[in-house]
Amino acid sequence: SELLFVMQSAFLLFTRRSFFIGLLSGIFGIFSRPISVLAASKAGDDSWSLTNEEWRKRLTPQVYKVLREEGTEPPFSSSLNDEKRDGTFLCAGCESPLFSSSKKFDSGTGWPSFWESLDSAIETKVDYKLIVPRTEYHCRRCGGHQGHVFNDGPRPTGKRYCNNGVALIFK
Repeated sequence: SELLFVMQSAFLLFTRRSFFIGLLSGIFGIFSRPISVLAASKAGDDSWSLTNEEWRKRLTPQVYKVLREEGTEPPFSSSLNDEKRDGTFLCAGCESPLFSSSKKFDSGTGWPSFWESLDSAIETKVDYKLIVPRTEYHCRRCGGHQGHVFNDGPRPTGKRYCNNGVALIFK
C-alpha cells in the first residue's frame, strides 16, 4: 500500500508538471511571433532589389519558390538536366550569365550540375536547413537562390554546383 501511494504521488506530480510545462509552452506560443527571415540573399546590384510583389509579377510560382524562398525542385524534373548544346546558363530572375555549358557534367543527381561557375557570377553562404552545414550559392546580381555546391565534383575543381533547373535559362 505504501508503494502504491508513492507511485500515485509520482504520477500526479508528473502529470501536474507536464500540465504546467504544456500551459507555459502554449502561452509562449500564442504571444510570440515567428521571426521574418529574408530567404533570398541581398542583391549585389541595387537595381535588382525588388519587393516580393515585384518578384511575384516577374516569375512563375515555381521559379519564385526556388529563387526567392530557397525552395528545391524535384530531381529529374528539369529539361536543362539533359541539355548538351553549347551555350550559357543564365539566372532565371535577372538573366545574369552564371555557367558555361562547357563546365556542365552529368552528376546523376537529377539536377543540372557544373564544376565551375563564370567569374564573379555567384556568391555563397552557409545553410543549416538540413542541420548539417551546406554551402548555398546564389546569383550575385539579384540574390536569387540557385542551389548548393559540394566537394564531390570532377577535376580540375572537385566542385559540384548542383543547380535547380527552374532557376536557370539556357541561351
